[in-house]
Amino acid sequence: MKIIITKDQTEGGKKAFEIFADGIKHGAKTLGLATGSTPITLYENMIASDLDCSALTSINLDEYVGLSFDNPQSYHYFMQKHLFDKKPFKHSYVPNGMADDIQAEVDRYNKLIAENPIDIQLLGIGRNGHIAFNEPGTSFDSLTHEVKLTQNTIEANSRFFDSIDEVPKSAICMGIKNIMASKKIVLMAFGEQKADAIKKMMEGPITEEVPASILQKHPDVTVICDQAAASKLSK
Repeated sequence: MKIIITKDQTEGGKKAFEIFADGIKHGAKTLGLATGSTPITLYENMIASDLDCSALTSINLDEYVGLSFDNPQSYHYFMQKHLFDKKPFKHSYVPNGMADDIQAEVDRYNKLIAENPIDIQLLGIGRNGHIAFNEPGTSFDSLTHEVKLTQNTIEANSRFFDSIDEVPKSAICMGIKNIMASKKIVLMAFGEQKADAIKKMMEGPITEEVPASILQKHPDVTVICDQAAASKLSK
């Protein structure tokens, strides 16, 4: 793993953009994208640049089950707001959380990923070492699947909804094996609350109890984090 330590999230977004822009310049056609507050500075840099994304394909990591594309809490809505409305791609894929047959949607998404190998995959990391909705205990051999959200995740997400009853109870999520098949991975993490996860991911044993630890086995991973997130690393 390569690590880039930045002074803050703003600088981290610039560094991530440089990696993505260079990858696209050298032929990357399919980007694996993520949601949440962590990648917003990357997307801001993409929007502000003259980068032409009109020939690119994007494949997002996950989506809540039961939220329509126009729901402000859906990841489809997030991507439109923070990137696609201003920097459109040729194809932009997000799981359909409103599918009548979730397993059929899971199968469709796995086929989609297989047909569009991801050149650069963007990731964040949870405090417990999860990547996307792949929580501790998820098999390293997992492909796209429906994930039942933990009570902790439901409670944490309740701040975005009028009541906890409105929080989705499951999500469609790209599996760890899908993520590991990406040619290049860029993981962003900022803040002291991510320090334990970064240390376990980079220096701890490879274990399904820390899903991100499997990235130690990937041949091309760049970790972008601030001083706070890197503060517990011994190397």
